[in-house]
Amino acid sequence: MKNIKIIVLLILFPLTLFVLSLTIGSTQHVGLVELFQRMCLQFGLIQDQHLLADGSLNTILWQVRLPRVLLTFMVGAALASSGGVLQAIFRNPIVDPFTLGISSGSAFGAALAMLFPIMSVNLSAFIFGVCAVGLTYMVSYSGARTSIVGMVLSGMVISGVFTALLTLLQYLSDPYKLQAIVQWTMGNLHTASWSKVYNAIGPISVGLLVIVLYRWKLNLLSLGDQEALAIGVNPRIIKLILIGVATMITASAVAAVGVISLFGLIIPHISRMIFGPNNNISVWANISIGGSFLLLIDDFSRAVMPFEIPIGVFTMIVGAPLFIYLMRRNAMNWNS
Repeated sequence: MKNIKIIVLLILFPLTLFVLSLTIGSTQHVGLVELFQRMCLQFGLIQDQHLLADGSLNTILWQVRLPRVLLTFMVGAALASSGGVLQAIFRNPIVDPFTLGISSGSAFGAALAMLFPIMSVNLSAFIFGVCAVGLTYMVSYSGARTSIVGMVLSGMVISGVFTALLTLLQYLSDPYKLQAIVQWTMGNLHTASWSKVYNAIGPISVGLLVIVLYRWKLNLLSLGDQEALAIGVNPRIIKLILIGVATMITASAVAAVGVISLFGLIIPHISRMIFGPNNNISVWANISIGGSFLLLIDDFSRAVMPFEIPIGVFTMIVGAPLFIYLMRRNAMNWNS
């Protein structure tokens, strides 16, 4: 029964949702049969003059919807995985990429690059995301060690500082750049393109691969540093690697689509509620459920609403009641 649940939720459901997402759009819906024909035409398996004549639909499918679906799934998987890793490392269920300042630092770096194009948005987001984590670690470092509570509190302060700096950039921007920055900070997927997919797929794929390879060590870290040392694992090095990876994939996600609030906090809880706290499974669950959940939200906003609500606003509207529900169910009592 457990294997069936894993296969359905982690493999079949994401694949089905991925295909259905290609049929959904604000301008034109496509049936599954026609989508299959278009796919065969795209790969040269069939030749149909009628399908070839309708070039606009091919453009919508392969140049607009496909990169958006791919980017949405990658960003959802990245944020959920980052949140799950940080919660396991710090053994605290309220930690997420925002808590340590990664998202706020990356958001400031990306906005700075948009306002002063000295370097690329992705590079600037990554650099300031790393700086935010570094500052969090330095502030919380005391007595030759760093406490979990101290690092979380320091991260909240550093996150607030970068949020204030981001607000200052918005205040100093001209109206055109201000509009672009504000729309970006609310999170958006309507600007998805193949170039954004190409920029994000490398660091996110590498980061997720490292997390998958280190998933069993997350179980050791969640037990505590002394237990990990007793087994022969150096917790300090593992933590540095995984925090660096979490920073990389979060920065790449933020640079691609902007700030998406609460996502990296809620999805790991959902994964643990379904599959339990074992990171050997929950790491895969965060990738699958995170990508699928964000894709589902994006499909809903595209199909139901007459206009697109920024994805960051939508996840906050959906995520806040869900998070309150999880708290009421005492789902927060996990290795605290």
